[in-house]
Amino acid sequence: MKGQLNWFKGGFLLAAAFLLAVAFVKPIGVSTQFVIADGIVWNLFSDTVVKKDTASKSGYTSPNAYLNKSGGKYAKNVAKPLNYSFVFVIAMLIGAFISAQLGGPKPAAQDRIAPEPWRNRFGQKPVLRYITVFLAGVLVLFGARLAGGCTSGHMMSGMMQTSLSGYLFALGTFAVAVPVAVLVYKRN
Repeated sequence: MKGQLNWFKGGFLLAAAFLLAVAFVKPIGVSTQFVIADGIVWNLFSDTVVKKDTASKSGYTSPNAYLNKSGGKYAKNVAKPLNYSFVFVIAMLIGAFISAQLGGPKPAAQDRIAPEPWRNRFGQKPVLRYITVFLAGVLVLFGARLAGGCTSGHMMSGMMQTSLSGYLFALGTFAVAVPVAVLVYKRN
């Protein structure tokens, strides 16, 4: 379709972005930033979430075990959220919005609510679609945190660095995703 990026060029650009990020800053991963965002909100309502601590490696500490990981690194990110990782996630959201506004042909109204395979299986029920997508997102985020990283961190950055956990994560993701898609969409 006119206005859409060719899959090969898009894949090459994505690989180049990941390579540059790993080479110059650090591997890309975003799921931890949801925990940091939670910590930022929590910190607005409680003065005990993050404390300055000159004895810790990062200069910050937290009674929360996860935020206190790596010498208080995540606690520091909660206290000072204008860091590379958090800004990267915000930039992803802004970039997606700009891309949606500028890019390619606009989908028909029914396609904005649900793609054709969904409509063929479940009908045109926006509330069902939104609830299902929200619950699926919660499940994926829970799984990402349980696995210690998301698809960008494990599969894309991890596999690019030949990390065993990246390959195992990819194997597990597809081993679950393919049968679930077959069940949901009733395909052979």
